Amino acid sequence: MRALDAGPTANFVGLDRFRMFRPTKLRGLRHPNVASGDVWQHRVMERSELLAALEREGIAFGDACAAASLDAPVESCPGWTLADLVWHLCRAHDFWRTVVADRLADWKAYTEPERPADGDLLAFYRNGLTAVHEVLTATESTIEIWTWSADKTAGFVIRRLAHETAVHRWDAEHAAGRSNEIEAELASDGIDEFLTNFLTHFLGDARPEAEPVGGSVHIHCQDVAGEWTLRPVNTDAADAGFDVTREHAKGDCAIRGSASDILLALWRRIPLTAGTLNFAGDQAIAERFVARTSLG
Repeated sequence: MRALDAGPTANFVGLDRFRMFRPTKLRGLRHPNVASGDVWQHRVMERSELLAALEREGIAFGDACAAASLDAPVESCPGWTLADLVWHLCRAHDFWRTVVADRLADWKAYTEPERPADGDLLAFYRNGLTAVHEVLTATESTIEIWTWSADKTAGFVIRRLAHETAVHRWDAEHAAGRSNEIEAELASDGIDEFLTNFLTHFLGDARPEAEPVGGSVHIHCQDVAGEWTLRPVNTDAADAGFDVTREHAKGDCAIRGSASDILLALWRRIPLTAGTLNFAGDQAIAERFVARTSLG
């Protein structure tokens, strides 16, 4: 995922930073909504749903970029143009296609392609989207490969690319002046991935200027199943890890809203103060939590 504070030449997967962070502790609890009987535990998306999302979001990304000038700035990715964003996603798709197709055991075996001229970028992107979708569709989710995650399977890649592509589709549409939210169930699964995978395994470093979060955070999607509670291991340390629990519980603060808005806020695409999210408890804890993560 594009880091908001990195320039256009930043490595798209942070290959110089690969290491494992403190493992996430997960507990899944079914919590019935007393009024409606709904279950607000996150629903893990099926392989077929994630593959369909990758294709759908990938096509929409290309269409949004084609509708705008490739030299248009991408507000949600400071310092980038749409051409930079297209190339970023080209690289992500090509990298993971190669890892899966060649069953790479080490990312260092990957050779990055040369960047095409801007006039050829969208064709290169669309061909790459088709290629990675075909490879992932033809590969069993349980096939073992190299990843930076604790999950060393092709299933990790399917999920990762569906969400990578969806958020960047939002980036592209926002740059083109026609923003649309991320589909609710996909966004809820994206929140789960961020909290239980990215937050502690890849993006676990706190930003140098980060402050201690100072309390627990409860996240609650109000339009689709999805609730999580995050408890810092050490409330006085900015770089402390988190215990993540899928549950309905009370935190020192709560972030509530649509799954799309919550996901976009976690990736710092929209500010917590945009007016689309609701809070309970100490909002400053939520602000420190969202601000702490190094996204690159």
